[in-house]
Amino acid sequence: MADHDAKEEQRPLNQWRRSKGGFMASMFIFVLSALDNMGFVANMVSIVLYFYGVMHFDLASSANTLTNFMGSTYLLSLVGGFISDTYLNRFTTCLLFGSLEVLALAMLTVQAASKHLHPEACGKSSCVKGGIAVMFYTSLCLLALGMGGVRGSMTAFGADQFDEKDPTEAKALASFFNWLLLSSTVGAITGVTGVVWVSTQKAWHWGFFIITIASSVGFVTLALGKQFYRIKTPGDSPTLRIAQVIVVSFKNRKLSLPESHGELYEISDKDATAEKIAHTNQMRFLDKAAIIQESSKPQAWKICTVTQVEEVKILTRMLPIVASTIILNTCMAQLQTFSVQQGNVMDLKLGSLTVPAPSIPVIPLVFISVLVPLYELFFVPFARKITNHPSGITQLQRVGVGLVLSAISMAVAGIVEVKRRDQGRKDPSKPISLFWLSFQYGIFGIADMFTLVGLLEFFYRESPASMKSLSTSLTWLSTSLGYFLSTVFVNVINAVTKRITRSKQGWLHGFDLNQNNLNLFYWFLATLSCLNFFNYLYWASRYQYKREDSGPGFKPLGEMPLKRVERKQDCEVSRE
Repeated sequence: MADHDAKEEQRPLNQWRRSKGGFMASMFIFVLSALDNMGFVANMVSIVLYFYGVMHFDLASSANTLTNFMGSTYLLSLVGGFISDTYLNRFTTCLLFGSLEVLALAMLTVQAASKHLHPEACGKSSCVKGGIAVMFYTSLCLLALGMGGVRGSMTAFGADQFDEKDPTEAKALASFFNWLLLSSTVGAITGVTGVVWVSTQKAWHWGFFIITIASSVGFVTLALGKQFYRIKTPGDSPTLRIAQVIVVSFKNRKLSLPESHGELYEISDKDATAEKIAHTNQMRFLDKAAIIQESSKPQAWKICTVTQVEEVKILTRMLPIVASTIILNTCMAQLQTFSVQQGNVMDLKLGSLTVPAPSIPVIPLVFISVLVPLYELFFVPFARKITNHPSGITQLQRVGVGLVLSAISMAVAGIVEVKRRDQGRKDPSKPISLFWLSFQYGIFGIADMFTLVGLLEFFYRESPASMKSLSTSLTWLSTSLGYFLSTVFVNVINAVTKRITRSKQGWLHGFDLNQNNLNLFYWFLATLSCLNFFNYLYWASRYQYKREDSGPGFKPLGEMPLKRVERKQDCEVSRE
């Protein structure tokens, strides 16, 4: 009878869910993803040339400026994720940061169009100063904040349109991440061809102007779909919940854990709407935060639920996975900096057409746009029959494939650079074709298809309900740290090799790639990637996936006998 009443109570909620969300709502998000990513990727692959040719940074400084900007963009996604989990809903957060992004793009457009806002060439590593520097760095900072905030909330908002507890929608959720990648890829193809061509062949301000209009249309489209969305209200602060577990477990450090984890404090089974996560035996010291003491009341900073403790365990288990993907993103940074600069001194002719060097990433993007539908429509259904997994293979298996391919990409990049440099030194008037770069771009494009979707789905599925945006942003945190690490590697390797080489010149010094040893830098990254893969295997093989608690194994406070715990003897005296 009770079960029947519960089902009747849930019926209006289920009907509401069916009328909202799903792929109908996701279509608006796919449009935003395509239009916003069009500008994001166009800037990512070409703006290094804007820094070099218009703002007069040297090779290393222009590369570092881009990697610092990209690193900040992805790092600031944590801000968007935190705000959308805690204060504003994900829909509002996305629109708020979107307005900052459009403002920053407008500022870039104005500066690119006004020659009196360009610095004079000075022959130094950076020539930007004074008011020009203020406008330049303000626009970059606002753009990083806006784009980061959007990425920190948009992915989780799209995934919210599917109920992962429903078997049918769980499969749809796995498909959502693949189609989200496809939509962003379609936008990126437009960006690296049409927008990049306009920027490099016509004028930079026209390229920025197109990006500004496209992003504006994307956010307007997102707003128009409001009536179709499932908009989840934000909950407690994720950082506060984490801090509570750490503080309470430290306070209870001298207490002994009960023999059965069923005697730990958990929310009532009557609360059907609250997520409950099953207990795990890893990191048992954190379980002390859920020990029930005499006259204990469910108050914050005094006792935590098992679910709250498990949330901290989940995030802790995720951290090695995040760390294991940083090197991959460092490799990706090279394809947007040094590989673009390589292409700029290669033969850009394709018949009678001159191809802008930053447009070469269209090759892996075309690969992805073809492979994603094949993967989703053929491989996933086939793999599901074998593994019974909604995604076909696990998310961590997808990431592992991507890590292997990224190492191969860097090894190939080094080989191609040797061929390019040797020809450049032999006869600079007859450089090799730009499309030699398609090998490294193509291999890494496939790697990115596996890794990015795998990480996004992994962090969303594994994260607690109250931390979906923040946890999904861990994907972008890894990307951010990869870009920052690229800057560190460039500076450190230049400094070290300057001392140990006979020429007393660093591997990546000056303005002339033909006098550098970029191939050695690529092979250095390939070696690191191989070592990193074995590190990843260690952590991935030991990762314990989240299980929701579906049974009455835990007793809520007030429905179980209390045990008085004496600290001095570290023993329990029953009051039963």
